[in-house]
Amino acid sequence: MELFDNLALGFGVAFTFQNLIYCFIGVVLGTLIGVLPGVGPVATIAMLLPATYALPPVAALIMLAGIYYGAQYGG
Repeated sequence: MELFDNLALGFGVAFTFQNLIYCFIGVVLGTLIGVLPGVGPVATIAMLLPATYALPPVAALIMLAGIYYGAQYGG
């Protein structure tokens, strides 16, 4: 039962409005930069990594995941 409690806590944190906004921003930025020729997901994360320094750790990881998957889609 502890597994389901932790899973519910994780979904509760990930699906807050603030974290969903960070994910959306990350996907949009990742898609816009991933469309550029020669720029893949890893380079996109490397370029946008300093933008996450001021964010809380959970929000930064969610935004980086959004950037990565957006760049995968765009490239």
